[in-house]
Parts: sequence; C-alpha cells; structure tokens
Amino acid sequence: MADKTHSLLLEMQIVFSKAQIKLCPLESLLLFTVVPACFRTIGISPSKSVEGEVPNPSSPGSDKSVTPVIPQNKNIQALKNAEHPSMGFWQSRSLSLVDMYIDNAEPSESCGQIQFSIEYDFEKNTLILKVMQAKDLPAMDLTGTSDPYVKVVLLPDKKHKLETKIKRRTLNPKWNETFYFEGFPIQKLQTRVLHLHVFDYDRFSKDDSIGEVFVPLCQIDLTSKPVYWRALKPPPKYKCGEVLISLCYHPANSLLTLTAIKARNLKAKDINGKSDPYVKVWLNFGDKRVEKRKTPVFPCTLDPVFNEIFTFHVPWEKIRDCSLDVRVMDFDNIGRNELIGRLSLSSKNSTGTLETKHWQDMIAKPRQTVLQWHRLKPE
Repeated sequence: MADKTHSLLLEMQIVFSKAQIKLCPLESLLLFTVVPACFRTIGISPSKSVEGEVPNPSSPGSDKSVTPVIPQNKNIQALKNAEHPSMGFWQSRSLSLVDMYIDNAEPSESCGQIQFSIEYDFEKNTLILKVMQAKDLPAMDLTGTSDPYVKVVLLPDKKHKLETKIKRRTLNPKWNETFYFEGFPIQKLQTRVLHLHVFDYDRFSKDDSIGEVFVPLCQIDLTSKPVYWRALKPPPKYKCGEVLISLCYHPANSLLTLTAIKARNLKAKDINGKSDPYVKVWLNFGDKRVEKRKTPVFPCTLDPVFNEIFTFHVPWEKIRDCSLDVRVMDFDNIGRNELIGRLSLSSKNSTGTLETKHWQDMIAKPRQTVLQWHRLKPE
C-alpha cells in the first residue's frame, strides 16, 4: 500500500507540473495528504482515479463493505471559496480603513473625555451627530486653562471638516452643537469612521492638539440613538511619552537645578517593542549651547526611573535669557542614537505653554522645587 501511495503522489506531481497548476501551500498540503487518504479508504487504484469521481459500491468489482467517503474533496473546494485564508484580504478590503481605527486599549496619557450622541434618519439618509461636552481636559495655556473646540470629519473624506465654537478658558466645555451628514445611505456609512479631534485655540500660533477619538460606524447601532463618553487620546505623532521634571533656582548661589525624575509610556524604538532611554540636557544662552549633561542608559524599558540631578551656574541677570533643552534619547549600539522626544524650558521660547509656566513658577518660587509632568514633543 505504501508503494501505491508513493506512485500516486509521483503521478499527481507529474500531472500538475504538466498542467502548470500553481497551488498555495495550504492547498498543496491538503491535496497531497487528504486525497491519498481518500483513495486508500475507497480502494481506488492510482491508474483509474478521476478527479471528483467516487466508485459506486454496487457496481461490479467494487468492495460493498466500504462506505464512500466524500468530505475531503469538499474541504478543498471550501478552502478555494470564501474560507480560504488567501481570500481573506479581498473579502475584508472594504473594512481596512475601519480596522485601522479599532483600538480598545486604554489611553496611555490623560487627555480628558468627550461626550457625544449619534443617530440616523433612515428616510433622509442623514447621520446626525451631537457634540455635547468634554471634561478633565489638560491645561494648555499659562492661565491653567484651555480654549477648546472640536473638529469633526467622516474619514476617509478629509476635505469637509466641521467645527464647534470655541469655549474660552475652561477645562470642562459644553458645546451642545449638532452636525448633519446628508446623503449617506446606511451601507456607505458602514465604511466610514467618525473622527472627533479636540484642539486648544491659540490666537498667535498654531492651535495645540488636545486629543482625538475615532468611531468606526460599523460598530454603532444606529437604531438606538446611543450617547457615549469616550477617552481622548493624543495623535500618534505626539505619542512620544511623558517625562517628570523638577526645577529649582537659588538666586543667592546662582544655581539652576534640573532633576530628571522618571518617564512613562515612552515610544518604542527597538524591534523588541522597547527602548534603551537616557536623558540629555543642554543649557543654552540664546542660540548658543553652553553645557551638556546626560543620565546613564536604562536598557529595555519604556518607563525608566532616572533620579538624576543636574546643576548649572546661571547668574540672576541671565536667568530669563537662558533655556534648558531636554531630550530623551534611545541608545543604539550599532547605529546613531535616536530621539524619542524633547522639550524646551525657558521664559520665552519654550516648546509649549506648560513648559513656559513651569519656568515662570520656578522664578516666582526661588529655592523651592517645582515638579511638572511634560508631554514629549517630536522633532
């Protein structure tokens, strides 16, 4: 029987090679393992085998004690149809956009929450979105507040953006504004993703991103008019992590002290999903770099605890003209060290309002240690 099976395999290989049939690995595996088993069960000789043909047990010369076995050939046919893994991409290609924005993970940084409701007018083919309110937004201004508003768009269409009104000096804004997306049949909405992005308005510079949320509409029951509270998450390009910094200035000794305490949720730079972070600090006077300090490298972690103290000599008359450039780096044994994220602390050219406020608090409270979590910025 082993010789027959071997000759059958050789014969089938010759047939397929002559026909120039290309099979994916899974089909080849099933064809050359399942089919011979089927032949052995039914008792077909290789020279008389015909594709798809099963002997009739009642015909002359057949073994009446053997029951025909059919499922194996059907399994191959099923794989060639919808169940075959190689067809998965074509079946789900319309959901590829939706899959990009399905994220059930907890937000790595606290950006607040937003409340909104969704309903659908089936007669008018109109999606109705009501942006209600937000709470616990981070302070983006020197006053300890923000001027938040919301941009709304139905992805993948990025041209038609809608905006709420700006709410001044608040971390818990209430908008209660309704937006209508007309001419969207229910089938079309199943391929759309609702994007709500909260910004802090700034009159003299680019508006700061506070956080965003993506809502794949294929996951929403549009007949129930749901109301949601969703956690805001920082945009991917801003997900560099956070660092806890303390500042202290002694006017009598002209000593400026920065302590790099720890970092959290750093961006992974290595193929193992980790980084080898260290902190590098430059003291600058204007555009001139004066002095550099750095911490040791902490291997394979995204939440390092540095506890490194750096002291710089800065006279009181120059304290408002200097700055500290803080960079969290990823150490690399082979290539060049990569930047994970950075921030600049000064009274004039900081990388954000929180950084400026931290510096001003240090000056306003001499000889006192002032701590602040800072979101790292990309280059």
